[in-house]
Amino acid sequence: MSTLRCLFFFISALCAVSWANAQDWAPSKAVRLIVPAQGGTMDILARLVAPHLQRALGQPVVVENKGGAGGNLGAEFVAKSAPDGTTLLVAFTAPITVNVTLFDKLPYDPQKDLAPITLAVSTQQLLVVHPDLPVKSVADLVRYAKMRPGKLSYASVAIGGASHLTMEMLKSVAGIDLVHVAYKGAGPAVIDLLAGNVQVSFLVPGNVLPHLKAGKLRLLASTGRNRFPATTDTPTMIESGFRDFEAVAWIGFMAPGQAPRPIIDRYHREFSRILQIPEVHQRLTDLLFEIVAGSPEQFADYIRWETAHLAKVIRATGVKPE
Repeated sequence: MSTLRCLFFFISALCAVSWANAQDWAPSKAVRLIVPAQGGTMDILARLVAPHLQRALGQPVVVENKGGAGGNLGAEFVAKSAPDGTTLLVAFTAPITVNVTLFDKLPYDPQKDLAPITLAVSTQQLLVVHPDLPVKSVADLVRYAKMRPGKLSYASVAIGGASHLTMEMLKSVAGIDLVHVAYKGAGPAVIDLLAGNVQVSFLVPGNVLPHLKAGKLRLLASTGRNRFPATTDTPTMIESGFRDFEAVAWIGFMAPGQAPRPIIDRYHREFSRILQIPEVHQRLTDLLFEIVAGSPEQFADYIRWETAHLAKVIRATGVKPE
C-alpha cells in the first residue's frame, strides 16, 4: 500500500509540475499568427482570437497574411521559424494534409516540422454559382457543364485546399470538365465569383453567407451528411444523387515542430478557452462553424488520417498542382 501511495504522489507531483509549466510559460516578445492565405474565414478566426490571446499572454499578437503556393509559403515560414512560441500557423487542409501528396516535393514535412496545438473549428462546404448561370440544382449544373466542356471555370481558395479537392471530386464522379482557377485565399476568390469572372465554387459558409442572403450568389447544395440547420431548404450532395459525397473544411493552430510541450500546452489551453468566450463562440456559430478545440494528440491523429485519406482522393481524381 505504501508503495502504491508513493507512486500516486509521484505521478501527482509530475502532473502538477507539467500543469505549472503550462501556466508559467509566456512569450518574451510579440506573437505572430501566420495566415497562409488572403482573407476568408482563416483570417476572420485569427483576428477574432488575437486580442483575447494578447490579453492572456501579455504580449502583442499580430496577424500576418502569407498566401501563395497552396498555403505552402505560410506553412514553410512557420516550420522554419524558431520554436520559441512566438510564431504560430493558422492551419488548413492544403498545406497540412494535401500538398504532401499533391506536390512532388515540399520544403517542409507537415507531420515533423509543424506541431499540432488544436483543431479549432470545422464545417461543411457550400456549392455556389454566380446567379447569371442558368442552373438551380446540382443536376442542372452537371447538364449545363456537359454541354459546354471546358467553358465554365471554378474558383478555389488555394491549390490543394478543400475547395479545390471537392470540386475535383465532383468533376470526377459527374464526368464534367471545369477549368480550375486557384487564388491565394477566399477573399480574391469570392471577389471574382461575385464579378462573374468564375462561375462556380465550393466554399465554406462564412465566406458566402452574406452574398447568398443578398442574392449575389445562388446556393445549390451542401457537402455534409445532413443539411445545415441554416439552409434546410437546400439539399446535400448526397441527396442530389452523389452517394457518400461528404467534404469537411477545418481550421487549426500549429507551432514549429520542435516547440517544447509547455508552449504547446499553454496555447492549447488558451485557444480552447478563447473559442468558448460567448462573443467568439457566437461569431463562429453565425459563420456555421462547429467548435472542436481538440487536444494536440487528437489533432495529430486527424492529420495522419486525413493525409492518407486525401492521398487516395488525389490519386483517384488525378488532381495536379497546376
